[in-house]
Amino acid sequence: MTDPAENAYAAAGVSIEAADRAIDLMKGWVEKSRRPEVIGGLGGFAGLFDASALKAYDRPVLATSTDGVGTKVAIAQAMDKHDTIGFDLVGMVVDDLVVCGAEPLFMTDYIATGRVVPERIAAIVKGIAEACVEAGCSLVGGEIAEHPGLLGPDDYDVAGATTGVVEAEQMLGPGRVRPGDVVIAMASSGLHSNGYSLVRHVLLAGAGWELDRQVDELGGTLGAELLTPTRIYTKPALALARGTATHAMAHVTGGGLAANLERVMPAELTATIDRGTWTPQPVFDLVRRVGDLPQADVEATLNCGVGMVALTDPGSVDTALRMLAEHGVEAWVAGEVRALADGEVGGSVNLVGQHPGW
Repeated sequence: MTDPAENAYAAAGVSIEAADRAIDLMKGWVEKSRRPEVIGGLGGFAGLFDASALKAYDRPVLATSTDGVGTKVAIAQAMDKHDTIGFDLVGMVVDDLVVCGAEPLFMTDYIATGRVVPERIAAIVKGIAEACVEAGCSLVGGEIAEHPGLLGPDDYDVAGATTGVVEAEQMLGPGRVRPGDVVIAMASSGLHSNGYSLVRHVLLAGAGWELDRQVDELGGTLGAELLTPTRIYTKPALALARGTATHAMAHVTGGGLAANLERVMPAELTATIDRGTWTPQPVFDLVRRVGDLPQADVEATLNCGVGMVALTDPGSVDTALRMLAEHGVEAWVAGEVRALADGEVGGSVNLVGQHPGW
């Protein structure tokens, strides 16, 4: 017999049946991300993780991070392609953990939508689960919230939170950074998941470009470029933390390269980065030129081709670059850390030189 309450809820715009169907479709993908410490499966009120694994640590420090993907979801919705946005979500949270040397253990997600379309929700979760596999963490649970009247029928937003662990004595951070440390830059896959309000304002609203526009310098359509998934650095970054004398790392997200590196710089030192050591992907120069933007504005908003940086002892640089290459991450020496000169501001990061072709 049909539950009258369910009929009333459906009349209000919420479908329990659609949500159940979405869960059935996503179960297989979630299972692929499962670590051995995970207890139970989907359907409980909470995700369970066996913390006895932490007994192997002398002093385990838990790290946690939460984030979303911002207005990049508008591109996924406009293109009706939803199976890559999960990489942006996972990348934003797990790589905020790894900069202190923490290994991400598990993650939960939250999807709010105006109307539950099971296949669309399953595609989103598929991307999240596949990205969790790449990061080495488990997707242990989440929430699907249907908000008719608050969000349009085809609108949605995603957010997530992750928890990781690091041995206290092995934590990376400003206290370990020394004069002479080398700045190793790791290439981004593109825009990642920051600055899309600016990008959409410049290219879509301002220039009137369509997402299916073929852009020769991008090697494809504008939409395909804008939907390029965020690179996940977790495993290569953990390899550096465990196998080299790397003292600190910075995840380059909102605010750009200099502002994010400053977050792990000690007050008594400064870092100099030479723009001449790399050429950003064409999309960054495209946004700059089409929007007639000052370079400072671009650098304060977009990653400009660098998604992660490491501050590493000079004696470990060759090993670090080799490790990153083995993980398929293009990396190069972009600068150095040094003591302050007269008049310099402590903890600052200075960008010098110019990108080839800019």
